[in-house]
Amino acid sequence: MDADMEQMLTAIGPRLRALRRDRGLTLEALSGLTGISVSGLSRLESGKRRPTLELLVPLARVHRIALDQLIALPATGDPRVHLTPLRHRRNGSALVPLTRYPGRLRVFKQVIAPGPRTLVTHAGYEWLFVLAGELLLVLGERELTLGPGEVAEFDTAEPHWFGPAGDRTVEILHVFGPQGEKARIRARPGTRQP
Repeated sequence: MDADMEQMLTAIGPRLRALRRDRGLTLEALSGLTGISVSGLSRLESGKRRPTLELLVPLARVHRIALDQLIALPATGDPRVHLTPLRHRRNGSALVPLTRYPGRLRVFKQVIAPGPRTLVTHAGYEWLFVLAGELLLVLGERELTLGPGEVAEFDTAEPHWFGPAGDRTVEILHVFGPQGEKARIRARPGTRQP
């Protein structure tokens, strides 16, 4: 086996451990989700067991990461990003994950169709940028309407809902930080915002 291949295989264990910890999973919980034994997972993360497709495929599924990202395949020279939209069958909304790193800031492009309003709360921080249409953002008792180019950010511990302001879809970029992380936005190059 050549040195590059050996180095790539050696890096998989620590990457798996970091992904599991980022998601707040124990070895026992991950074992229950993948069907891989706790000792097998431990040996894989520590580098004492060689990664195989039978082990990596269920781990990639659980961590919601592409297999090539999990094993850090070298770049092919093809700069295109192949995105897979997730569709909501009931109302035709679509969610396109633009990042695939659980436990960190996550970015989505969303096309949201009209649907029922249900206020939710959860840990995290959200940042919304309207690309097309009008977005209605409900934060507790307040209702705000945003148009193309407008941005809103808020702590998701506050009851909230967002969707189209009328009967037409709205298209947004959605940044979500799971631990209350705020997005750092620069208005102009060289200008920092607090």
